[in-house]
Amino acid sequence: MTRRAMIAVAVLLAGPAAAQSVSEKTGVNALIGVSPSTADFVTQAGVSDLFEIQTSQLAAERSDAPTKAYAQKMIADHEKTTGELKAMVQGGKVQATLPTALDSTHQGKLDTLKGLQGDAFTKQYHSDQVKAHKDAVDLFQRYAKGGDNPDLKAWAAKTEPALAHHLKMAQDLDR
Repeated sequence: MTRRAMIAVAVLLAGPAAAQSVSEKTGVNALIGVSPSTADFVTQAGVSDLFEIQTSQLAAERSDAPTKAYAQKMIADHEKTTGELKAMVQGGKVQATLPTALDSTHQGKLDTLKGLQGDAFTKQYHSDQVKAHKDAVDLFQRYAKGGDNPDLKAWAAKTEPALAHHLKMAQDLDR
């Protein structure tokens, strides 16, 4: 049995309360469909927004016209969701800390993108957007379904359809 499968089985046997405490970074929560903790959700949603904004700023400078238009929408939409999340945290509705920088995984992806030009850049940006939005849709769906903060849960449910639309737009860029 693979290590990942053994971890998933152990988490399943430990029950939902323990599963929710497993860090979102391990990937186990997504693998078994468990809602992230509020702290993990805020961290992952915040990092996702930062990544979308920073990579899209590059794409707005370096890509073809359709990709530039998509990138501008990503910047505007993800700045909006960042502001909404920040307002909930600063207003006391959500007890969590917003990330101020990318995690190492996302920073590595950004650094790779910074080193590319032309078609290689555009192809990688498109791929990163599809992956990032698949992850975001999954994260938001799981929190909306089983999150423990009612305000954040409602926001996740309200925001997820826009993320799903972003995913479809990203997938359509290569067509």
